[in-house]
Amino acid sequence: MSSRLVVIPTRRAHSNHEQVARSIGIDIIAGRYAEGTRLPGDVELTSSFGVSRPVLRESVKTLVAKGLLTTKARVGTVVRERAAWNMFDADVLAWHLDVGIDRRFLSDLAEIRLAVEPRAAALAATRRSEADIAELRRAFAIMQQAPSDSDAFTDGDLALHIAVANASGNPFMRSVDAVISAALRASFLLSAPVDPVDRSTVLDWHQRIVDSIAAGDPGSAAAAMTAVIFNGMRRHGASPVDPTLLDPASAAVSDKDKA
Repeated sequence: MSSRLVVIPTRRAHSNHEQVARSIGIDIIAGRYAEGTRLPGDVELTSSFGVSRPVLRESVKTLVAKGLLTTKARVGTVVRERAAWNMFDADVLAWHLDVGIDRRFLSDLAEIRLAVEPRAAALAATRRSEADIAELRRAFAIMQQAPSDSDAFTDGDLALHIAVANASGNPFMRSVDAVISAALRASFLLSAPVDPVDRSTVLDWHQRIVDSIAAGDPGSAAAAMTAVIFNGMRRHGASPVDPTLLDPASAAVSDKDKA
């Protein structure tokens, strides 16, 4: 993927205040309201959006809670610096996809996943219940049965990763589901594994995650999760990867050598 922005439309808001919050949020993320900029006054905004002041104020409260805005007495409503934005918030991530993402954004998503998901997989291998294993297998079965470029495949993949987080027994691991969701949606919309070799690689590594967790092997579970994330980066060109990381057969041989 080149460095140009790639827009990935997300679901639209339903209520009036959600729609206004989404519109202002997208304008902030797109840079139409720069950091430190004061938003227009209530009269101008209510007229622009065709909503009441209570609806506008609820929208502003939503954006304040997400870290995009701050309200100051005698100053007004001001756009906060990017470092203050809650990047784990599902809406903030979705609005980034609406505005358009580049290679750096995808790499950032992958890096936070690498920091969390392999450890979650290792913990899951030591803490999983029979119900967790059943959910992992259910999600993987959806991936096996669905076309690689279908919503069902993406949903199955997301369900598997969330099942790993749940099986870890750590609620903080589960809280990154919005990051995982954004990363998977972006990855598959940009470059779904429709090529037979790519599909086989994706399924083989996910199968290994499930089998390793079921077998209680934290090292193999973490390694398989790492390979899955790197493979996604490779498909959309976000990062060069050692090819041996992406070949389950090679990894299996390597594991035997270490034993």
